[in-house]
Amino acid sequence: QRLKAAVHYTVGCLCEDVAEDKAMQFSKQSIAAVSEVTFRQCETFAKDLEMFARHAKRSTVTTEDVKLLARRSNSLLKYITQKSEELAASNMEKKKKKSSAAKGRRISEEQETAVTESEDSNMA
Repeated sequence: QRLKAAVHYTVGCLCEDVAEDKAMQFSKQSIAAVSEVTFRQCETFAKDLEMFARHAKRSTVTTEDVKLLARRSNSLLKYITQKSEELAASNMEKKKKKSSAAKGRRISEEQETAVTESEDSNMA
């Protein structure tokens, strides 16, 4: 129920934005109708995504499932693919930074150990 209300609110905000841009108005009934259609479409999308993952014997929905869902809209598919590639590139950069930071820590720990061992042998 709260999710449905959130969708209705968001659709109302979007309708207001469009109304301002196009110098027109939306009736409350038309906003309610668009909200209902949007909510039902989202339910259908969620069920389809679940089925795509289940068909692939997975319990997790992946970007490939989302791309499959968007296959009928070339512009949406192109957008999703682009964003997916950007996220993948960003994740690779984060992993590289993490890996090099860990490598730097490992080297400094090794140097610290060597210094400590050197000091120990000097004391003996």
